[in-house]
Amino acid sequence: MIKALFFDFYGTIVHEDGVVIDEITTIISNTGNGTNKLTIGSYWWKIFQELYMNSFGNRFKTQKELEIESLEITLKKFESNASANELSQKMFKHWRKPPIFEDAANFLDSCNIPYYIVSNIDTDDIIAAIHYHGLTPIKIFTSEDAKSYKPRTELFEMALKETNLDPQEVVHIGDSLNSDIKGASNLGINTIWMNRNNKEIPNGVVAVVSFNDILNTPYFSSIKN
Repeated sequence: MIKALFFDFYGTIVHEDGVVIDEITTIISNTGNGTNKLTIGSYWWKIFQELYMNSFGNRFKTQKELEIESLEITLKKFESNASANELSQKMFKHWRKPPIFEDAANFLDSCNIPYYIVSNIDTDDIIAAIHYHGLTPIKIFTSEDAKSYKPRTELFEMALKETNLDPQEVVHIGDSLNSDIKGASNLGINTIWMNRNNKEIPNGVVAVVSFNDILNTPYFSSIKN
């Protein structure tokens, strides 16, 4: 029986920072060597991934630290004289007041199942975003709390321990096949992939395109019957 829902936040409940990233990569292109902004974005993401996958335990760094560091490396790569600190502030502003998906807002407003947020983000920023939208999760678990980022299991382990729930009593819902679906599945947690762009679904993955479909998945068949 499912006793609680774990939700990723950015890209699942609220919009990712794609518009801001587009703005930043355009600035880097215009102030640097003119490299295509898509190439810049791909390089920046690659550097950021390398940094956060090596950020855990005593080597943990916050998202803000990693964003600034990855931006500094990217600016140097593409010979831009823009300021990493100034550019990153655009992202930090978005993190605290991100637009919410309407289907998510409606679902969470009427949700009768206890839900928690499990997110790769800095604690202060997600608390600000949750208050901004008036959301009421039972508790928030962040990478900053666990000193580890999804898909590593420490964040999920912390959430299970503090909620006193077994993996099969929870469904984790997120938009990343790697961070959310793979990370949670590695602990035996049930998962639902929030596939808003209707991409091809890998074998064995339970997916929905909207919050409206969550309760129609097999995990909640007892509720429907």
